[in-house]
Amino acid sequence: MNYNQLKEDIISFSRQIGIDKIGFTSADPFTEMKNLLIRQEELGYQSGFEHKNIEERTHPDLIFEEPRSIIAIALAYPSKMKDAPRGEKGARRGIFCKASWGVDYHVLVREKLEQLEAFIHERVREARMKLMVDTGELVDRAVAERAGIGWSGKNCSIITPEFGSYVYLGEMITNLPFEPDEPILDQCGECTKCLDACPTGALVQPGQLNAQSCIAFLTQSKNFIPDEFREKIGNRLYGCDTCQTICPKNKGMDFHHHPQMEPDPEVAKPLLQPLLELSNREFREQFGAVSGSWRGKKPIQRNAILALAHFKEESAVPDLIRVLNHDVRPEIRGTAAWSLGKIGGNEAKAALLHAKAIEKNKDVLHEIHKGLQFFMEEDIG
Repeated sequence: MNYNQLKEDIISFSRQIGIDKIGFTSADPFTEMKNLLIRQEELGYQSGFEHKNIEERTHPDLIFEEPRSIIAIALAYPSKMKDAPRGEKGARRGIFCKASWGVDYHVLVREKLEQLEAFIHERVREARMKLMVDTGELVDRAVAERAGIGWSGKNCSIITPEFGSYVYLGEMITNLPFEPDEPILDQCGECTKCLDACPTGALVQPGQLNAQSCIAFLTQSKNFIPDEFREKIGNRLYGCDTCQTICPKNKGMDFHHHPQMEPDPEVAKPLLQPLLELSNREFREQFGAVSGSWRGKKPIQRNAILALAHFKEESAVPDLIRVLNHDVRPEIRGTAAWSLGKIGGNEAKAALLHAKAIEKNKDVLHEIHKGLQFFMEEDIG
C-alpha cells in the first residue's frame, strides 16, 4: 500500500466533501498537553465538562489498539449573521455565540468524518478508525495543533491562517502509518488583546484559561451564577465570543461554506421575555437543533433573566414576578429575585417583600435578600 498516495487521495476527497482543512499527525502521546491538564486540575481551572481521565486524554494507545496516526479536520463557520434582528426597549434580545449558530456542529463534523472513514475503508479493508468531535477523549485543540491545522492562540483557540479561529474541529485515530504534517508556528507575537478584553479575566495568562470564571462555561452551568459574574454575562444566552472577535487574526474572517451553519436569526438572537415561558417541548422545537441546547432550557432561561436585568427592562417585571412566584426551580426563582432588585421599581419591591414572607428555600431567600438590598442601597444613595 502506498500510504503517501492514499494520503493525497484523502486530502483530495476531503475537499470534495467540503472539509475546509485537513492535517495528519502521529499517534504519539501529547506530553505537553498532559502537563497542562495536570496543572489545570491542580489549580481548579477545569470546567467539569471534560473527560475525567487525563491519561486517556493524552495517550491515544490507551483508547485505541495500536494507533499509527491521527487525522484532524476543520470546518469554517460564519462570524456574521445576515438580517440580524435588533433588540429594543420592550423587545430585548439575547445572543448565542457564533459556534452555536446553525445545526449542531457535532453532527456536521461527525458526518464529514464518517464520509472520510467510508472512503478509507473502501481502499484499505483492514483500516480501523475512531472518530471524535469535542466529546471524545482526546483534546481537539492539541491534535489540531500538532497536525498543522493551526496554532494554539493565547485565547486557547486554534487559529488557522485561512479562517482565523472560526473553525469546528474533529479527528480520527487510525491504524494506518500516514506521514505527519508540520505544525504551524505561533503567530500571536506580542499581542495580548484577547487577555485584555476577557470580561472576567478568565484568560489568566497566554494559553491558560480558568474555566470557572469563563463566561462561555458559566452560561452552560445549571447553578446560580456567582455574584461577581452576573452583570458581566450581559445578554449572552450561551457562550462568549469576546476573545475571538477582538483577535486581529479574525479580522475580515467570515465564511459561509456550509448552508447548515447559517443561523436562524430568531434562534441565534431570540427575544428574551418569551424564553421565560417556554415548555420543554417548545424549547426543543425552537432550539433543539443547535449545540447551545445541550444542557436543556434551564441555563438559557436563567441567562435570559440576567440579560433582562442587564437591560433594566421594566416591561419584564410582571414576567419575572410570575417566575418568582410559580417556577419550581430554585435557581430560576432566585435569579428572578436578584434581577427584580436590579431592575427596581415599586412593583418589583412589593413582589420581593411578598416572596420573602412565603419562600421556604434558603437559597432563594438569600437571593430575595440580595434583591431587596439593591433598594436599600438606592435609598441610602
